Amino acid sequence: MRILLTSAGRRVELLGCFRRAALDLGLKPLLHAADLAPDASAACRLADARHAVPRADAPGYADAVLAIARREGVQLVVPTIDTELAALADARPAFEAQGIHVAIGSPELVAIARDKQRTAAFLHASGIPAPRTAPLEDALGDPGGWQGALFLKPRHGSSGRGIRPVESLAGLSVQDFPEPMLVQERLSGPEFTVNCYFDRAGRLQAAVPHERLAVRGGEVEKGVTRRDPELESIARALAAALPGPVGALCFQAMRGADGRFRLFEINARFGGGYPLAHEAGAPFARWLIEECLGLPPSAGNGWKEGVRMLRYDSSLFLADDQG
Repeated sequence: MRILLTSAGRRVELLGCFRRAALDLGLKPLLHAADLAPDASAACRLADARHAVPRADAPGYADAVLAIARREGVQLVVPTIDTELAALADARPAFEAQGIHVAIGSPELVAIARDKQRTAAFLHASGIPAPRTAPLEDALGDPGGWQGALFLKPRHGSSGRGIRPVESLAGLSVQDFPEPMLVQERLSGPEFTVNCYFDRAGRLQAAVPHERLAVRGGEVEKGVTRRDPELESIARALAAALPGPVGALCFQAMRGADGRFRLFEINARFGGGYPLAHEAGAPFARWLIEECLGLPPSAGNGWKEGVRMLRYDSSLFLADDQG
């Protein structure tokens, strides 16, 4: 089973999930990993083969990934970061024509997830609870309509980059920021991520919420799986509304002033906390391999509640003569 992890970076745990999933199915896994600087990527170093690619937002990125996949006989391509999703979603038909499955949803879904303003508009139009959201310039034109605790967020941000809590809009200007910003109702209480798995027909097979007990650099550092009927209901509503979901996807939610959950972010890819869902009994990696090879599907929602993840740093040591 030949699998290519793109923009592999530090995704050592995700690489390990796919390796274990293939072994559990009685397969010999050959894990390929690609990155802008593969020699400096821990996941690339621990893969069976590593490959250099252009920047994910550069013209020709998808063509470079396709060339590697064709040359190496890759059967499954797994994207991992937001900036590569649009190119790979657009190119998915070219991969499929070569018998290569890309674990990514439709270009329309990626466009919604990559733009927080579009995310909010889509959620409101679909009747899915979401925080009130507006472009900063619109909110500044109606300062009386935006009272209380707020968040400022980059419209195209990810991994928690650039998020700033504010108590009012007083003294703010669009010119204060180098990119388009959004104003959003500030939510409270614990933050949850819900990892979702969709089969190739776009059917939701599993929704695994975990509470984010501690976060570092925008990714969960400590978390625990929780069964929550409200979050699972939101997952089903989202599944019914999304255009062309495929494979792994996750969303984040917190409670509003009324105590109900609000969905505020969609990631059209494997989330950083996916290994917790895998360990709890929702091995998306295995399910993708089964679909790719036409094996009997084992996907289901029978994961365990109360599985706790405590992450720690680890190091990979290399000598100069190892390249």
